[in-house]
Amino acid sequence: MATAPNRCDLVVLGIETSCDETAAALVRREASGKGVILANVVRSQLALHAEFGGVVPEIAARAHVELLDVLIAEALTEARLGFDDVDGVAATAGPGLIGGLIVGVTTGKAIALARGLPFIAVNHLEAHALTPGLTHGLRFPYLLLLVSGGHTQLLIAKDVGQYTRLGTTLDDALGEAFDKAAKLLGLDYPGGPAVEDCARRGRAVIALPRPMHGRPEPHFSLAGLKTALRHEAMKRAPLSDQDVADLCASFQEAAADVVADRTRRAMELYADALGDEAQKALVVAGGVAANQRLRAALAEVATEQGFTLILPPLDLCTDNAAMVAWAGAERLARGLADDLAAPSRARWPLDPDAAPALGAGVKA
Repeated sequence: MATAPNRCDLVVLGIETSCDETAAALVRREASGKGVILANVVRSQLALHAEFGGVVPEIAARAHVELLDVLIAEALTEARLGFDDVDGVAATAGPGLIGGLIVGVTTGKAIALARGLPFIAVNHLEAHALTPGLTHGLRFPYLLLLVSGGHTQLLIAKDVGQYTRLGTTLDDALGEAFDKAAKLLGLDYPGGPAVEDCARRGRAVIALPRPMHGRPEPHFSLAGLKTALRHEAMKRAPLSDQDVADLCASFQEAAADVVADRTRRAMELYADALGDEAQKALVVAGGVAANQRLRAALAEVATEQGFTLILPPLDLCTDNAAMVAWAGAERLARGLADDLAAPSRARWPLDPDAAPALGAGVKA
C-alpha cells in the first residue's frame, strides 16, 4: 500500500523515450496535490521513420541518444530551474521499445546518482492513467479507458499503483488497427491521424462488423474489423479517392461503435464493483484519445450513463514527459522510489495479477 502523500511541494524531472518521441519535462506537485507543468519539451521523430511506414527501433534509440541531453537542458531553461531545484528524477522504464527505454532510464539514473536525488521508474501506462490528476485535479477511483498504438484496456483506477483490469484486446490494439487500416488503403504514416483526416471527406455507408458488440465481458477484438475492411477494399478495387474516404469513415465509425459499446459494459461492471464508492468518472487516455469521432462517441455514452468524461488536452494524449514527471511526483509524494537497479522492461502490465483474457495477445 502507498504511504500518506508528502505534504511538501515536489519538483520532478520527467524523461520519456519509450517509442519515437524524445521528451523532457518539469512538473511541480504542490502540497495540496495540485499539479503544475513548468516545462514540457517534445521532439517527434516522425520524419526519421516515415519512409519505413512505422517506427524502426534502432533509429529511434539513436535519435534519443542524440536529443535527450539537449531537451533536458531546454526544459530546465524553460522552467527557469537548475538541478538544485529538482526533488526527483522520473523516467519511463516500460513498456516500450527496449533500446529507447534504456537510453531514458540510464540518463535518469545518471542524473539521480550525480545529484543525490531519488529515481522513479515510471510505467508508461500509469503515466497516461494519472494524467487527469495533473490536468483536472481528478482523484480516485475512476474508470480508465486506455487506447494507444499498443494497448486497448478498460481498468478501474483505485490509487497510484492499484489497477483492476475489466477488459483488454484479444488481438490488435485500437491504434494498431488504425495504422494497419491506413497502410491497407495507401495512406501516409502515422495511420491514425491519416484515417481520421480522410474520414472527414467520406460517408460511413459501407457495412462493417462490430466485433464483440453486446458481449458480457468488456473485451475488444479488432483484427476482424481490419480484415473486413480489406475485403471491402478488394471488392471496390481500383479505389477512387471517394472510395478510400468512405472506407475510412466506415472503419472509424465501426471502431467508435465498438469502443462505445465495450465502455458502456465496463461502466456497469465498475459501478457493480465499487458500489457507493464509485465516482462516475470516465478517463480516456493514450494517443488514440485524440480522435474526435471516438471522443464524440464516448461523450454520448458518458451522458447516457451519468458519467463525467475526462479527456486530457490533445498534447498530453500522445507521448510526453509531463505525464511521466507527474507520475513520478505522485509516487514520490507517497514515499515510493526505486533503486538504481530498476530494470527497463519491454512489457510491464498495469495489472500483473490479472488472469489473461482467453485469446488475448500479450501487449503490456
